[in-house]
Amino acid sequence: MGPGSEDPHLCGASWLLRFTSLLLSVCNTVTQRPGARGSAMDDSGNPVTLKGIQGASVLFPVIRNPELPPESELENMSWGVVSRSNYIVMLYVFPGRDVPEWVNFQDKFEKRVHVVNTTTLRIDNLTLEDSGLYRARQSYTRGRQYDRNFHLTVYEAVPRPQIRATDLSLTPGWCNITMECNTTETREDLTVSWESKGLPRELTQRPAPGPAPNPWTLAVNLPLSRPSPSLTCVVNNQADQKAASQDLGDVCGRVLFPALSPAGPGSTQQIQLEKPLLSTRESSHGLLFLCWGSSELYYDFM
Repeated sequence: MGPGSEDPHLCGASWLLRFTSLLLSVCNTVTQRPGARGSAMDDSGNPVTLKGIQGASVLFPVIRNPELPPESELENMSWGVVSRSNYIVMLYVFPGRDVPEWVNFQDKFEKRVHVVNTTTLRIDNLTLEDSGLYRARQSYTRGRQYDRNFHLTVYEAVPRPQIRATDLSLTPGWCNITMECNTTETREDLTVSWESKGLPRELTQRPAPGPAPNPWTLAVNLPLSRPSPSLTCVVNNQADQKAASQDLGDVCGRVLFPALSPAGPGSTQQIQLEKPLLSTRESSHGLLFLCWGSSELYYDFM
C-alpha cells in the first residue's frame, strides 16, 4: 500500500463519525425548538403551590402558554394526579362541552370537582387526603402539549381562640393583667401572636410568635390614664387564621369592681377600700371620689 493511499476501514470510520455528529446536531435543534413541548412546570421551574383548608375549596387555574402561535387552538385539557412520576388522567375537558369526560377517580372526585371553564378546575369540600401533586395538560393543534403542575397541601381549619384575663394585680395608677388565649385543641401547625391597638409595645411582655402552647399568655401593664386599648390573640397556620379580641379597660373595671357600676346623679354605693386604685380625694360630705380614667365614681366613705 502506497504512502498516499488510505486504509478503507479508517475512511469508513471517519465517515460514520461525521454522520453521527450531524445527526446529533439535528436532533438537538429539534429538541430545543420553542413550542415543540412545554415544560411540566410553571415559568419559574417549580410546581405552582396551592394551599387549601379542610372543608373549603381550591382553584386550579391554567393560562395559555405565551410561546404558542396565535393560530394554535386548544383541542382538550386533561386533569390528573402525579403518583410516583406517573401521570394518571382523572378527566378530560373539551372546549364547548359543559360536562367533562371522566377516566379515573370518579367515585372520589365526581361530586366535588367542578369545571369552572375549559382551563380552570375547582375542588370543593377538601380533605387532608387531597394533598398531593396534580397536573393539567393542554393539548393544542399540530400536536403541541404543555403541562402545568400544582402542588396542593390541605390544612386543618384553625380553631377559634378564646381570650380572658387572669392574675390581675393593682399598683398605683396601673392595672397589671396576664391575658390568656386558649384554643380548643393543641396542634403543632398552629402559631399564635398578639396584636394590640392603643397600647405601646414596651408596656407588654410579648413573646415572639411561635408554635402555640395551650394556653398562650401575655403580661400587660395598663396605665389607667390611657384610653382603653384592646388586645387581639391571632391563631393561624399556613392556610387559615382566626382571632379573638378584648378591651383591656373593660377587663380592669370588671375584674377589680365586678359588683360596681358608675353611679348616676344623686346616687351612691357603699364599698370598703383596702387600697386606692387611682387618685382619691375625700369631700366635706364624707364621700370618696374614685377617679377612673376621665370619669369619677362617687361612693359613701366608710
